[in-house]
Amino acid sequence: MKKLVFRIPATALLAAALIVICVTPVAWVAPGLQVLYVLPLAYAYWVLRNRTTVTEEEIVARGVFGTTTLKWTDVKYIRLVEKGWLRAVRQDASEVTLPAVRFMHLPALSLVSGGRVPDPTAKDPEPEAAEEVTEEVTADVADEAPGTAAGKTVQSEK
Repeated sequence: MKKLVFRIPATALLAAALIVICVTPVAWVAPGLQVLYVLPLAYAYWVLRNRTTVTEEEIVARGVFGTTTLKWTDVKYIRLVEKGWLRAVRQDASEVTLPAVRFMHLPALSLVSGGRVPDPTAKDPEPEAAEEVTEEVTADVADEAPGTAAGKTVQSEK
């Protein structure tokens, strides 16, 4: 069974360590400011908890406060979000955010899902048809005077 887990990179935990170092001088200035150490702990928990697991049968989206399991039959499509994680749209139009899954992960998602998610990087299945159109356009331009086509300058792509 194919299984793929999308996580936030573990190097993000270095930011939590940096926050601890930066908070330490402030945290010990006055009593009660030690509560500032909750910030890096919460961030580290967020990094470790958020993930999406994809198998051939289902998608499991794990967030900070809960887990959502979707069968592929419940997924209508995957929505691309600008500058954010992808979202799975259910049959009833509700959305589930897929933590740590971005546009660049679509080829892997397509492979694991068994083709339920189309791969945007897949090559055109009929390259001959595109070549025929190019030849027709080239033939039309060749019939015109050299260097012009319908009154416009044509530049070589060489």
